[in-house]
Amino acid sequence: MGISVTILGSNSALPTSERNPTAQVLNASGRFFLIDCGEGTQMQLRRNRVHFGKIDHVFISHLHGDHVFGLPGLISSFGLLGRTNDLHIHGVADLEMVLRPVIDYFSRELPFKVVFHHINPLEKELIYEDAALEVATFPVEHRIPTVGFLFREKPKERKINKQMCDFYEVPLRVLPKLKKGEDFIPDSGGHVPNTKLTLPAPPSVSYAFCTDTRPLPSVVEVVKGVDMLYHEATFMSDQEGLAYKTFHSTARQAAKVALQAGVKKLLIGHFSSRYKDLSPLLSEAREVFPDTEIATEGVTFEI
Repeated sequence: MGISVTILGSNSALPTSERNPTAQVLNASGRFFLIDCGEGTQMQLRRNRVHFGKIDHVFISHLHGDHVFGLPGLISSFGLLGRTNDLHIHGVADLEMVLRPVIDYFSRELPFKVVFHHINPLEKELIYEDAALEVATFPVEHRIPTVGFLFREKPKERKINKQMCDFYEVPLRVLPKLKKGEDFIPDSGGHVPNTKLTLPAPPSVSYAFCTDTRPLPSVVEVVKGVDMLYHEATFMSDQEGLAYKTFHSTARQAAKVALQAGVKKLLIGHFSSRYKDLSPLLSEAREVFPDTEIATEGVTFEI
């Protein structure tokens, strides 16, 4: 149970021999969600033993190639593998305009439907919801319309205290109501408070994905208190001018966002290919926010 994130790609526009463009896969209690899909994503999915058939939703932050070039090939592979369940792709409206002709030309006989869900990059929106999870977008500041994603578990049910339920002879039919917080009213009369019969629910966790962007006060407000924040850190602080010009952030700026938002853990990624050694970026971020980690490819972070 819970959420984990596996890093598939952590570099910016130019891939290197050691780092791929941006992609992550989020596992929410066995439901898999792909976040961005840079070139090489399907190979990274294989290396990390992620079952292709379990990915039903893809979230694309924006239409720069290093976040989307892997998608046509992945869709084609889904078809060759005999996938039949629908694939849902969430992105700005132009994503369908760009991708649909490619699908129609190269993958015209897919055994499944590709369903596009258009998102408004200028507004915060709830774009996905199931019984246990919500996914919302929030605007960020980049050269083209771009969004971040906030994954948040819904409140969980309370746990049954079997020993106390046996003591009060609680019928099995009542247990679902107890999990939802209701008290127990025995047929013989009386009243047993829910807190005597249950244990507190496990905490719900949250994950925020924020790339590519300048550091923003509005993002601080959206991601306040999340359990884990992924924030781009394309450059070190000696390149702050270049970061601003290209609508990116430095490692120090990413750490300041995490500090101001009071998040529990920070992952930094989307590194410029100029950096062969990432330890200086990590050190710079940790000077501001100690609980920072590099979004290292192939590593799974439990939330």
